[in-house]
Amino acid sequence: MKTNKQAKDIIYVHKNMDRQYVVSYGINFQEFALNTPKPLKNLLLIKHQYEHGAFNIHTHLEYVEQEEMNKIINDHVENYGDFCWIDFDEEAGVNELNGQEIAELLYMGHLKQPLNAPFYSKLNNRFAYLSHDDGWFNKTYFRDFSDFYHILGATVASRLGTTKGSKGLFGKKKEKQYPDIGSHIITAFKEKIKEGIIISIEKAIVSRGKIEIPIWVIGDYFNMDEMMEDYQQFSKSPANGLLIYDRKTKSWSSSIR
Repeated sequence: MKTNKQAKDIIYVHKNMDRQYVVSYGINFQEFALNTPKPLKNLLLIKHQYEHGAFNIHTHLEYVEQEEMNKIINDHVENYGDFCWIDFDEEAGVNELNGQEIAELLYMGHLKQPLNAPFYSKLNNRFAYLSHDDGWFNKTYFRDFSDFYHILGATVASRLGTTKGSKGLFGKKKEKQYPDIGSHIITAFKEKIKEGIIISIEKAIVSRGKIEIPIWVIGDYFNMDEMMEDYQQFSKSPANGLLIYDRKTKSWSSSIR
């Protein structure tokens, strides 16, 4: 059963180095778009239900220009079902795509896997983003994995602020700002990410001096119902690592067990 609470409280990531993709659960498009190291330029929408896109006559696909990005970021893309896109620099590049390349994009959107590496010099794209019930099952191709580490570190920090914020007036939870977790901290876990890990914000241990977010190595999943079931068992055993926030120095560190 898909719930927003689950997606708020845990993040699952599994990286396939050879094919340059990451399968994830719990990171949604809004977080992805807001936490990329460089802002997304334009999106060529392959599968979606977005109603405000511009129409590209050459590919018969809709697209979102950078100036309009906030609209789609704040749309409820998790309700689209499939949500698949590829970023691009200039519409002129989209107009240069040949029939084979357009067919490859449609195939990728349909089957959530590309025929070839989904990076096109004509588009100069950094990502190919393929999701179903966005935030539930995401498969994202990265030209450069440093983008992934940056997005993951920033997302975990911002999520901690929304789920573990202190109580404000009238008992309402207020969001707290934590600094992004630097890529050098996240990359300490890169070998474990190849195996598939869960970062559990819901199980974070909050004390006066620090916050410890446990990480479990859980394996390779495409079925997120199965992943959630197995997580319930894994989370009863000692964690394989920790992300640690020091409240005094306001800095992050990692511990691998």
